[in-house]
Amino acid sequence: MIPFRAPLDDIMASLRRFGGLQAEAAETTGAVLEHFAAFAEAELAPLNAIGDAQGCRMQGGRVLMPPGFATAWRRMAADGWAGLTAPEAFGGQASDPLTAAGVTEIFAGANHALQMITGLVPGAIATLLRYGSPAQQAEWIPALAAGDWLSTMCLTEPGAGSDLGRITCRARRDGDHWRLDGEKIFISGGDQDLSTGVLHLVLARTGPADSGTRGLSLFLCPASGDGARNGVTVTRIEEKLGLHASPTCQLVFDNAQAELVGVEGQGLAAMFTQMNHARIDVALQGVAHAARAHAIADAYANTRQQGRRADGQPAHLANHADIRRMLDKQRQLALGARAMCHLTLAQLQSGAGRELADILTSVSKVFATEAGIRAADLGIQILGGYGYLTEYGVAQIWRDARVTAIYEGTNGIHALGLATRGIRAGAGRGAADFAELLRGLGYDGPELTAWQAAAARLQLADDPAAQAHEFATQTTDLLFQAVSEAS
Repeated sequence: MIPFRAPLDDIMASLRRFGGLQAEAAETTGAVLEHFAAFAEAELAPLNAIGDAQGCRMQGGRVLMPPGFATAWRRMAADGWAGLTAPEAFGGQASDPLTAAGVTEIFAGANHALQMITGLVPGAIATLLRYGSPAQQAEWIPALAAGDWLSTMCLTEPGAGSDLGRITCRARRDGDHWRLDGEKIFISGGDQDLSTGVLHLVLARTGPADSGTRGLSLFLCPASGDGARNGVTVTRIEEKLGLHASPTCQLVFDNAQAELVGVEGQGLAAMFTQMNHARIDVALQGVAHAARAHAIADAYANTRQQGRRADGQPAHLANHADIRRMLDKQRQLALGARAMCHLTLAQLQSGAGRELADILTSVSKVFATEAGIRAADLGIQILGGYGYLTEYGVAQIWRDARVTAIYEGTNGIHALGLATRGIRAGAGRGAADFAELLRGLGYDGPELTAWQAAAARLQLADDPAAQAHEFATQTTDLLFQAVSEAS
């Protein structure tokens, strides 16, 4: 196994170039990332293979994490990492999104499974800050920021995946509270022994059965309270291709007490605050996988002797043209995906051009997740037989990375959204801003002209679905080329 090393230099270079991080802020961010990298390399990365091999298990109706995971999380929480972006008034560090992005990438590269369980907290805090009542904020944000509680995002049901209008989980009034009844599946961190409690953010139906997404509301449903279990039961841990140390649970809500968040019937809008954060998080997971796969493959290829060079001297794998091609592609994918994520975060942080931010979020999610999968696949190929074994860890990277193109909106759904809402929102303002962004990166040529023409055609198309995949590929390739030339 080749030890994990955080790609600090690459992260900081990208934050400066594409995130707009200024000198004074960069000094602080660099110090934070160095501190976290040391912890991740020493404490989190060594648990990654252990978690993959042992997975999670059920005991007495509760989920038990692999050895060492709970201890590592409690150390992280004690050091303040759980509340990195939470406001200081609620016990957080009030760190900026770009610094948090660097931490997320390092965390996911060291131990994706643990990052996945704990990484939903910032989105939950953002949701409470925007839609929660003062009482809800005072009760839950400090507990989340301290790492005492972790959160979930409960949307999917057996009959309602991407089509949230089919949700049947019901919410009914019960005095000052609500009661939830129904089933949710594919819930990351649906239960675990890392934290004192689990706070479920649940999308449930308060309107008539045929009210679609307009009849959905968002609820806070703690798994326990006042020393007793709430009416939430884990019925199963899913057996998955990868992410074995991340418990993906089926949950049954049976007369579970809950609180409404925000306005009744507007739950989807509230949940999207959490979902949009999660989508950037997933894109950064893709970056982390691409970077880690390249690091392993590069180290192996530069030490493994194989064949001879043209002058007859012994050669390393890295001396062979085909291996060099694949190593270069891995690195390009990691650098390009990271740049896209940092561009997106800079746009979100600026508060300007929401239409462009939405386009960049989808483009980053699609490109970065596919980059992680592709780089891992190339890593397996570069290592040959050893890549197919578990010894060097690239097989686990591929298995863990594969789900990123599926969850938080499949890449096909993001492609469809880009071809419809993305380029049509604001009377096409997002598409115009995207073209201007590329020109600002110093990229202008026939490919951009062709993209603008394709966008104009889609804006007028009655049914753009058939062209959505091709247009998304055209868009991601264009931005990848622009950031690559601007690096």
